[in-house]
Amino acid sequence: MTPERFNAFCARLTATSHVVQWGGADVWKVAGKVFAVGGWDTDRGPAFTFKTSVSDFHFLSEEPGYRPAPYFASRGMSWIQCVDAASLPAGELEDYLVASHRLVAAGLSRKARAEHGLD
Repeated sequence: MTPERFNAFCARLTATSHVVQWGGADVWKVAGKVFAVGGWDTDRGPAFTFKTSVSDFHFLSEEPGYRPAPYFASRGMSWIQCVDAASLPAGELEDYLVASHRLVAAGLSRKARAEHGLD
């Protein structure tokens, strides 16, 4: 997945916003809460970070191409970083990004979900 494809995909999800922060990373938020981060390292290539369920976190932590997300996972959060998107089956990363968006949106208050069209 390229940075352009990552950004275009995240932009299509409901109630998202985009900022560039944390050293030039593309940070995607749903109703102001982070659900995905795309970082671009010229030496190692792209890395995509997203929230997961606890069971997916444990599963993906052991899968090739994934690792517990630096910073997030070290603080006890269920966030994964995909470091080898080129080797993944088509659509797999997008499925995890959609799931991350849903998980973060589900954590919003009922009022916030309604205000952003997430119910």
